[in-house]
Parts: sequence; C-alpha cells; structure tokens
Amino acid sequence: MASRRDEGTRILAVDVGSSSVRAELYDGSGGSVEGTETKLDYDFEYTSDGGATKDADGLLDLVARAIDGALARAQDVEISGVAMSTFWHSVLGVGRDGKPTTPILTWADRRAADAARGLRDALDEAAVHRRTGCVLHSSYWPAKLIWLSETEPRAFERTEHWVSPGDYFYARLFGETYAVGTSMASANGLFDQNRREWDRETLGALPVEEQQLPTISDEPRRGLAGEWADRWPALREVPWFPAVGDGACSNVGSGCTDSGQLALMVGTSGAMRVLWKAESVEIPEGPWCYRADGERFVMGGALSDGGNLIEWLRNTLRLPAPEETEKLLSGMDPDSHGLTFLPLLAGERGPGWADRANGTIAGLSMSSKPEGILRAAMEAVAFRFATIAEIIEGAIPGEKLVVASGGGLLNSPTWTGIMADVLGKPITVSGVKEASSRGAALLALQALGGPEVEETEAPLGETFEPDAARHEIYRQAIARQLRLYDAVLGDS
Repeated sequence: MASRRDEGTRILAVDVGSSSVRAELYDGSGGSVEGTETKLDYDFEYTSDGGATKDADGLLDLVARAIDGALARAQDVEISGVAMSTFWHSVLGVGRDGKPTTPILTWADRRAADAARGLRDALDEAAVHRRTGCVLHSSYWPAKLIWLSETEPRAFERTEHWVSPGDYFYARLFGETYAVGTSMASANGLFDQNRREWDRETLGALPVEEQQLPTISDEPRRGLAGEWADRWPALREVPWFPAVGDGACSNVGSGCTDSGQLALMVGTSGAMRVLWKAESVEIPEGPWCYRADGERFVMGGALSDGGNLIEWLRNTLRLPAPEETEKLLSGMDPDSHGLTFLPLLAGERGPGWADRANGTIAGLSMSSKPEGILRAAMEAVAFRFATIAEIIEGAIPGEKLVVASGGGLLNSPTWTGIMADVLGKPITVSGVKEASSRGAALLALQALGGPEVEETEAPLGETFEPDAARHEIYRQAIARQLRLYDAVLGDS
C-alpha cells in the first residue's frame, strides 16, 4: 500500500530516446499517472557517409514541447522533481557564447571509424577497456573528438566545452554551467569506472583539455532561468536530476536490478544488460560496462540494428499492415526462408565492434518473399543477441530471468517467441510500457528519500517458453551467420 508521502509525490520524467521524446508523470510508487504522457517523434539526420546527427536546439525544443504537454495534462498537480533519461555516448561542442558549434553526434554516427583505428595504434585498447568499460570505437567520444578536430577544424577551435545533450539542455535551462551525471559520463569512453573521474591517459591522446569537459556531479539543479522560469513556474524551484543513460534506466524501470535478471531490450536499437549494486568492478574482456549512478554498474552488449531495421524493411519492402504481417510471420517455420542475414545496416557496436560493417543478405533468389526477408532479419537480430548472451554469461555466470522490453518485442509476439527459441531460455515480457521513463522516475524517487530501486517491483507479463527443436535449428543457423560474418568482416 502506498504511503501518504507516496500518494502526494509526483515525478515528471522526460525520456529523450533515439526516435522520440516523451514526458510523463509518475507517482511515489513508480506508477505512471494516466493521461499525462506526451510523445513527440523525430529522426536523426542520416548521411551517406555514416553521419547520424541531430540539431541540439531542435531537440531541446522537442523536450520543451513534451514538458508543456505533460504539464497541461497534469491539471496543476504539484511536481516533486524532474527526472531525465537520454541516449548514451553522444557529444556536441558549445562555444564561449553558449551556442552549439556542432550538431549532436549521436551514438549511431560512424564517421569516426578511421579515428578509432588510429587510437588503437596510440593506446593499449585492452587497458582502456579495463578502466573505462569502453572499446575504441566510433560510438564513443575519443574517436568522435579526433574526427571533429580533423574534419571541422574551425568549429573545433571555437568550441569551449564538449558536452552530452542533457548537459546542454540543463545549461540552457539553468545558466551556462556544464555538469554531467555519473551515468552519462560513464558511457562516453573517457571515464574511469572505479575512480569515478575522467581518465587522464585516454584524455592525453586527444586534442582537448580536461577543463573543456563538464564537471561530474549527481547533484540536482534548481532555479530555472529567465524564460524557462516564466514558462514553467511549477518546475522553477523543484530539483532537476542529472540525465541518466537510457539503457540503465530501462533496466531499473523493468525491474532488472540485480545480477539474476537479464534485460533484453529492442527499441530503435537493441541491448542486453545486467545491472547490479557494487563498490567497484573488474571489467572482463568482451562486454561494455557503464554506470546507472554512483552505486550501480550496468554491463552488457548493444546492437545498432533493432526496431529501426524492422521499420526500414517494412517501408522498403512495402509490407502489409503490422497485424497482417504478424500473421504471415507467425505462420513461417524457423529458418525456412533460405537466407543468411547480417543485421548491420546501422553498423556494429556489439559483439564484434566492426566499425565499417554494413548489412548483408546471402541466399536471395527469385522465390524470396518480403515476409521471408523480414523474418530472416528478426531471426538474425536474435542470433546476435545469442552471442552477446554468451559473453554476459562468461562475465557474470548464473541462471538469469530474461525480461523483454521495448516496442520491438512488446509489439510482436512472433519476434519475442523467436528470441526465446534462439536463446533456449524462457523470456518474460515486461509489464512496463515505457521502462526508460519509469527507471528515471524511480532513480529520482530514490534520491528524494524513497525506496532503493531494488525494492520496487515491476509488473511482468506473458512468458514465452523455448522450443527445443526450434532451438536446435537456430543453433545451426547461428553457425551459418558466423561463417558469413567472418567471410565479410573477418579483416575489419
């Protein structure tokens, strides 16, 4: 039963994802307040050379409009605090005048691949990974900063600060000071996970100074400035908590908060993660490792292709309406399409980190049908998750409850069933509609003196049991995919 304190507590959670911005209210027990959600869709700006950017002020405008919508639906409810979840790894430059010198270079921007290769020659990548939990890859800040210095020298010279999107938003809302929370700092490739400070050895290989980076702090901001105070008087003096990485928030929101729970998320991209509370961590070879906050680590693997791949195929192949397509997919036998698919259209972050990877389909013939190609893509994504699951199991052994979240799986029982058959494990669907948004709210409630996130239960839905015969078919298909991967990307 909720306490009186819980009944009166309201958190405004703002979730800045890779394809939409949401704002919604949550109560003191972590339940969403019905009717308060505002969702605004958007896309990254993609270019043929691998660019994936977003205008910082355009994204801030979406955030502001989403907050406007949620507050309008809240009917003058008193807000206790503001929580924010944003996508990880992304960076933008800001000049002395507080204006962006670059767009946001998102996690999906692959143009720094050559810079990452150069960093591998300059640094001991294994040692960097042990300290920072990040490999030397175009997803992370080190390669992006070198690439910017070489390709945009004028903008680079005008840049006073390098920040995450959430840091920029807060500087605009509260005044031109730049601070980053532990969670966002931990996933940019420049943060020592155990020392909880900027990694000076990696920073020494870059053309930037430590004073150009934001201060690391988990303290909330208060006192909205200027126009923002006038626009949102209800939020003017409440605590605004630093942005937390969307992956960590997704684990917390779906209830995967200890080493016995494995979060499987397929949204725009995809990820498989374990989160746990500890004072320090030994980072093994293979998985990445970031933080949810100053007390909790999150380890796992991520795919650049998830729901974005499925949506691209739906549009490109002109498939029928989702309901009809789902029926076609569910009627197909496993691996019956004769195709081997490398689902790397947006590049590869895990498990192989091939920076120059692109998608490949082998086995196409005149008999190939659109729904067969889509089913092959769904199975192929599941195969990549199987490899990530092996890596996680090697790092953190033991039986784990697999909890699925994200629109990709929540909207397709067929795909969830494929995941269960491929992994050979039961998969339980999360009963939380928006896990990242809820996770941000729960972390804010904890900071306000509420229960630890481990003490807050999350609703669960249907469990999909694996089929042994299908699992064996998929084991052989995984081996075939790995052979194709080696043939196409073996020297990457």
